Amino acid sequence: QVQLLESGGGLVQSGGSLTLSCAASGRTFSTYAKGWFRQAPGKEREFVAAISWSGISTSYADSVKGRFTISRDNAKNTVALQMNSLKPEDTAVYYCAARSGAAYYTRSNDYNYWGQGTQVTVSS
Repeated sequence: QVQLLESGGGLVQSGGSLTLSCAASGRTFSTYAKGWFRQAPGKEREFVAAISWSGISTSYADSVKGRFTISRDNAKNTVALQMNSLKPEDTAVYYCAARSGAAYYTRSNDYNYWGQGTQVTVSS
């Protein structure tokens, strides 16, 4: 079993920045992909960003492209999401996800392991 623990959420003003981090522990795979998803109140969980095992390949939702950056440190088993130019519509609970595999994945159903989530609130 893989445990994922997110941190770094909080309250920030519109236009501000936050960096989320996700630490993995427990069972390890030779290669594993990671992603970030978010869920706002009354809405379905949506894809935010994903990164391949190597870190070379990434994918972003159109709504965050150019503002968010996903990165990973395999030596530390962590993945980060740098969020800049935050908007009130970015307010949501952000979840880290992981699965075995070398590629990146953008659908929530592709992931086996999920963190508990961290709240990000952007005030206008």
